[in-house]
Amino acid sequence: MQGPCQFRTRVKKKNGRKNGQSLAGGPLVVPCCGFARAGGGRSLIPPPLPLFLARFPPFPPLLFPFSSPPSPLRLRGFGSLPPDPYNQPKMATAITTTETRSRKANGGANGVLKTKVVEYPDIQTIRDAIPAHCFEPTILHSMAYVFRDLIMAGALGWAAFTYIPQINDSIVRGLAWALYGYLQGLVLTGVWILAHEAGHGAFSKHQNFNDVVGWVLHSALMVPYFSWKFSHHRHHRFTGHMEKDMAFVPATKEDRQKRRLADLYLDRELFEDVPLVQLVKLIFHQLAGWQMYLLFNATAGPASKQREGGWLRVSHFEPTSAVFRPSEAVYIFITDVGLAIVGYCLYLASTMVGWKMVFLMYGQAYFWVHHWLVAITYLHHTHPDVPHFDAENWTFVKGALATVDRDFGFVGRHLFHGIIDTHVVHHLFPRIPFYKAEEATEAIKPVVGDLYHQEKGSFLGSLWKTFTTCKYVEADPTVPGTLKWAESK
Repeated sequence: MQGPCQFRTRVKKKNGRKNGQSLAGGPLVVPCCGFARAGGGRSLIPPPLPLFLARFPPFPPLLFPFSSPPSPLRLRGFGSLPPDPYNQPKMATAITTTETRSRKANGGANGVLKTKVVEYPDIQTIRDAIPAHCFEPTILHSMAYVFRDLIMAGALGWAAFTYIPQINDSIVRGLAWALYGYLQGLVLTGVWILAHEAGHGAFSKHQNFNDVVGWVLHSALMVPYFSWKFSHHRHHRFTGHMEKDMAFVPATKEDRQKRRLADLYLDRELFEDVPLVQLVKLIFHQLAGWQMYLLFNATAGPASKQREGGWLRVSHFEPTSAVFRPSEAVYIFITDVGLAIVGYCLYLASTMVGWKMVFLMYGQAYFWVHHWLVAITYLHHTHPDVPHFDAENWTFVKGALATVDRDFGFVGRHLFHGIIDTHVVHHLFPRIPFYKAEEATEAIKPVVGDLYHQEKGSFLGSLWKTFTTCKYVEADPTVPGTLKWAESK
C-alpha cells in the first residue's frame, strides 16, 4: 500500500560500529529524555535525600525543587552515588553511509528495484543544525502555559457545573455534558502534555522542579508520573527496536499464527477485514489501550522488561514490577501516593455531589484525554512507510527518524502544544521545549532530507486508515534487518 508520505526508502547500515561509539554513530550521547549525558551529567534517578536518610533507597527531593544534579563524588560513610544506567559513550563524528533501495512507480524495467547510496547523518550533525537557543527552556515560559491551561480547564468546569444542570430538556442537557467532556478532554490533554515535557526535562533546566510539576499535573489526571517517566524514557531510548521498544511494537507475520483471547481464539484472518469488527476493535483500542499498557505492559517489546516477571508482574503501579529496576521502586511508590491522594479527593467529591456528577465532570474528560494520547502515540509510530528494525540493525538515529509528524490543525498547535506536528525532532532531542520544536524541525529538514516523515490530512481519518491497513510487519527482502508493514491484499 502506498501512503502519502514522501519517504520511500529502506535503510541498511553498511559500516560496523567502532569501539566507544554509540549505536547512533554520532558524537553526542543518545539524548533520550535528556536524563543521560556524557561525562556524568543528569541521571534518570533524582538526587538522594540528606545524608541521614541516605541509607534508604534514593527518594525524589520534592522539597528541594531547584537543587542541582548530584556530583559523582563519593559521599562520606555512604559509598558512591548509584551509577547512571543510561550514560552512553561519546560518539564519533563520522557520517554513516547507508544503502537503500526504492521502487519507483514507473522506473526501471518492469518496476525492478533500484539501488542508491544515501548519507545517513549522525546525531551530532543533526544537532549542529539546530540553533542553540532551541535547547533552552525557561520556567516562566513553561509555567505560563500551565497557568493558561489550568485557567481554561477551571473555567470550563465552573461553567459546566453551574449551568448545565439547570437545563430542563434531558436531551439538550445530555448533549451539553457530552460537549463539555469533549472540550475539557482537549484542554486536559494539553495539561498531560505539559507534564510530559516535565518528564523529559524540557520544562525547565531544573530536574527536581520538573519532577514536582510533572508529579502534580499527572497525578491530578490519574497518570502514574514516575512509572510513566521511566518506561517512556526507554521507549525513546529504543524507538523502532522490535525487542526493546516500550510502545506499539507491531505484530510480526509469525505472531499472526497465534490464537489470542482478543480474537476469541479464532483465526483473525477470517474476520479482521469486516468493517464492524474493525470498528469495535478500534473503539476498544482507544478506550482501553492506555489502561492495558499501564496494567499489562501491552504493545511493549519482549525484551523491554528490566527483570524477570510474569504477565501479572508488569504493572506500572507495582513497585517491584518487572518493568522497573529495583532502584526505581521508591518512585513507583511515590507515584501511587499521588494517585491515592487524587482518588481520595474524588471520593470526597462524590460524597458531596454524587458519583454521577464526578463522572460527568472528571470521568468522561479522563477517557477523552487518554483516547487522544493513545491515538497520538499510535499514529506517530505507525505508518506504511515507517520501518522497524531487528536488534542487530537498529540504531538510535534510525529509530528516532522512524516516526511521523502529522497535522491536527488549531487543536494540535495550540491546545496539544505541537506534539503532533513536531514529533520527529522530539524523538531526536527530547529536551527541546515544545515552544521551540517547530523552529528546530525546520532546521533539521535540510540535514535529514528524505528521512524526514510528514503526513498532512485528516488526523482522525488517518487513525481509521492506519488501524485497518497496518496490521503486521514482515522482513524486507531488500534490506536485511529491516521490517516493513505488510501490504494490504
